[in-house]
Amino acid sequence: MRDSMTIVRGFLFSPRATRIFFAAIVLACCATLVPAQRRERSVTNWRPLHYDVSLSFNDAMTEISSARTEVTLRVLKPNVTKIDFDFGEMPITSVTVAGKPARYQRTSNTLDVMLPVAPRNGAELKITIGYHGRPKDGLILANDGDGKPSATGDNWPNRVHHWIPTLDHPSAKAAVSFNVTAPSGYQVIANGKLLSLTTVDAPSPAQQHRELRKFAETKPIPPYCMVVAVNQGAIINSPDKSITNLFYNVPHRDAEYAPKGFSPAAPSLAYFSQTIGPYPYEKLALIVGATQFGGMENSSAIVFASTVFNRNPDEKMSAHFGIPQRIESLVAHEIAHQWFGDSVTQSTWADLWLSEGFATYFAALFIEKHDGEEAFREYLRDAARAYFAYEEKRNAPIHDTETQNLMQLLNPNNYEKGAWVLHMLRKQLGDEAFFRGLRNFYNAHREGNATTEDLRAALEKSSGKNLRTFFARWIYGSGHPVYEWSSQAAEMQNGNNSVTIILKQTQAGAPFSDPVPVTVTSEGKTTSLTLFPKGKVATATLRTGRVPISIQIDPEETLLKEVVSGQMEK
Repeated sequence: MRDSMTIVRGFLFSPRATRIFFAAIVLACCATLVPAQRRERSVTNWRPLHYDVSLSFNDAMTEISSARTEVTLRVLKPNVTKIDFDFGEMPITSVTVAGKPARYQRTSNTLDVMLPVAPRNGAELKITIGYHGRPKDGLILANDGDGKPSATGDNWPNRVHHWIPTLDHPSAKAAVSFNVTAPSGYQVIANGKLLSLTTVDAPSPAQQHRELRKFAETKPIPPYCMVVAVNQGAIINSPDKSITNLFYNVPHRDAEYAPKGFSPAAPSLAYFSQTIGPYPYEKLALIVGATQFGGMENSSAIVFASTVFNRNPDEKMSAHFGIPQRIESLVAHEIAHQWFGDSVTQSTWADLWLSEGFATYFAALFIEKHDGEEAFREYLRDAARAYFAYEEKRNAPIHDTETQNLMQLLNPNNYEKGAWVLHMLRKQLGDEAFFRGLRNFYNAHREGNATTEDLRAALEKSSGKNLRTFFARWIYGSGHPVYEWSSQAAEMQNGNNSVTIILKQTQAGAPFSDPVPVTVTSEGKTTSLTLFPKGKVATATLRTGRVPISIQIDPEETLLKEVVSGQMEK
C-alpha cells in the first residue's frame, strides 16, 4: 500500500507490513481503459437459512477426514430445478435432497444440485453434501506460532466455499452450527455458543481419542464470517465479562502478554454497546492464528495475525493502555465490526465502506475516548495522508462497482476515506443527530443487510437535512477538495479595515459544497466565519481592526481536504 502503512482486513497496521497488493491495484487500473461493471453473486432463486456443518479432522491435522454440510434453504421462485452452490475442489462422497440421493454437476468452484421436482415458491428444502480432503483455501491448515498443527478459518471475501458449500456472498446471510471432531488435547472455537463437548472413541486402536464439540450461532451472519479454529494454544479468560463471555485463544508463546495486548477488548465492548446498541452475539473469542490479514472479524470469534503482538520500539504507544496504538486500534476496529459488517452487513461489495469505514472510524472514536483529542486528531491525519497517497494513483469513488478483484477493495477509499466521510457527517450534523442516526440505522438493519442509501435515509431522518448532494459527491463521486486561498485587505472610511477571503478549489472535477470554517486573527482577537461554496470559488468579507495576521482554513480539521497555498495581501 504505502511505505509506512498497509491496509489490513482488520485495520491500518502500522508499520504496514502485512499487505502487498497495492502495486496490483495500480497495474489493474492501468490495464483496463474501460472498466466493466462488476458482476456479483446474488440471492435470486434461493436463500440459505441455516448451515449445519460437521467436520472431523485427522490426527495430524493435515486434512478433513470427513465432512458433511446440511443446508436448509428457501426457494424464492417457481420452477427452480437446481440449487447452484459455490463449492471448491474437495472430493464429494454424497449429495442428497430431503434425504434421497440427488444428481449433481460441478466445476472447480461450483456445485449444481438437481432437484427431482420443482418445489413450490417459498418451500424449504434440506440438501446435504458429504465430502472430505484438504481445502485449497478458506480453512488454513498450518502450524501456529508455537509450531504446532492448527486449522483456522480465513474466508474473506468469498473463500468460505472452499470448505463449506454456500451461496458465497455477503447478502446471503444465514445461521450456522458447527460439529467439530478433533484429537483430544486441541482447543476448538467456532461461531456462536458452545453447546456440548463429548469424548468420541478413536476410529482404530492406532488413532488418538477424539472430542466432539457442538456450536450454534442462531443469528444470521455473512458467509465470510463463518469460522472454526482448532489448535493447541492457551485459553485465557478475561476478568471483565460484564458485556459478554470474553476470552482469548493464543499460542503459548503469547500467553503472558495476551491479557495486556488485548486489554482494549472489554472497554471496546462496553463503549460500542453504549454508543450503538447491545453486543449482538453470545460470546467473543479473540484468537491469534492463521490469517492473511491483520485481523478478521468473524462473528463472535475474531482472528488476529500471528504477528499481532510483535513489537517495534518506534511504534506510537497508547497513553491509556500502554500498548502500541496499532494494537489498540486493531482490536477496537475488529470489535466494532461485530456491529458493522457482521450484524449489519453490506448488501453489495460496492457498499463495503459501511463495514470498513465504520470500523475504522469507531476505532478512532475509541482512541478519542481513551487517549484524548490529540491522539484522535493524529489518527485522522494519518488516515488522510494514507488516502491522499492512494488517490494520487487511483481516483475512484468509494462506491466502487467496477473493481473485479475483491481483494483490491481493501483500500484507503473504503477504510480511511470512509472513516473521514463519517467524521465530516458527524461535524456537519452534530453529535446528537449523527449518533442517533447511526443507532437507528443499526437497529433497522441488524442481522440483515444495508446499502449506502439506507444510511443516508437514516441520517436524513435523524437530522432533518437533505444529504443527497453530500453522498453524491463524497461516496458516488471521487476525489477531495484542494483549497487555495488568498485575502485582500481594504481600509474603510472610519479607519477600520476589512478583509475579503477568496477560497478557490483547484481539484479536477466538480466542486465540493461542504461548509468551510475559517478563523481570522487580528490584534489578538480571533473571529470565526464559515464559507458556503456554490462553485469552485467562494468569498467572504469581514471587518477587522487591523490587517489580519493569521488566517486558518478549517482549523478544527472537520474536512478531508488539502490546503495547498495561502497569501495575505495588504
